[in-house]
Amino acid sequence: MEKASNPVKAVETTVRVLEALKELNGATVTELAAHLDLTKGTVHNHVSTLEQHRFVVKEDGRYELSLRFLIFGEYVRNDDILYQIGEPEIKELVEETGEIVHLSTEQHGLSMKLCKLLGEDAVGERFHAVKLQRPDYLHYTATGKAILAFLPQSRVERIVDEYGLAELTGNTITDRDALFDELEATRGRGYSLNDQEEVEGIRAVGAPVRDQTGRVLGAVSVSGPVSRLREERFREVLPEKVTNTTSVIEANINLTESIGRSGVE
Repeated sequence: MEKASNPVKAVETTVRVLEALKELNGATVTELAAHLDLTKGTVHNHVSTLEQHRFVVKEDGRYELSLRFLIFGEYVRNDDILYQIGEPEIKELVEETGEIVHLSTEQHGLSMKLCKLLGEDAVGERFHAVKLQRPDYLHYTATGKAILAFLPQSRVERIVDEYGLAELTGNTITDRDALFDELEATRGRGYSLNDQEEVEGIRAVGAPVRDQTGRVLGAVSVSGPVSRLREERFREVLPEKVTNTTSVIEANINLTESIGRSGVE
């Protein structure tokens, strides 16, 4: 990620305050000052300004992020063509599989979840709800590996250099060359596999969504417990369902963009 040549310190402090309010689930000025190693006066100036502009709310001396962030988040998500086109299709995939389906994209080298839907057999509802509230590394999820596999190699190397290869389970790929081999295999078969690499006992299958130029826009995945995602379903049945879904999404995105360029009605 390119660094600002002349970063504005006041903006950086405001961002730190917002991130701390999220991390601490709300805080007093004293708590924020201690957490951020700032003076109480500096913290008070920032939270008061944020409150004035309705980005935070204050109750009993504690500041919390306001619901105004929902307006920004919904705007950004609803303006994303992958979400616009993909969300109806993954609803059908959820009904077909009964499992958890994610629609994700990449930004700043991290995985961002645009949508998560739970099927009737889904497990780990709380875990997946938390996942929606934070970005993820790309190397240990099915959607992440599907995205990495179709990014330019130089971009993948920069992402790995910046974030490393954190280990979550004994199956997580933590070796750079092993990851590149896995991404090559993913390109060859057209879909990715997460075999208990993020959470023990959970498998996932993912596939990329690309535009007409081959640029990867994001990915779709289906995840579920090993007990239900046994070999044939994990390596044959679900890959076919996921890639069929991404093919439909790609076709509809390409058609929408073609109409937009040509003005055809």
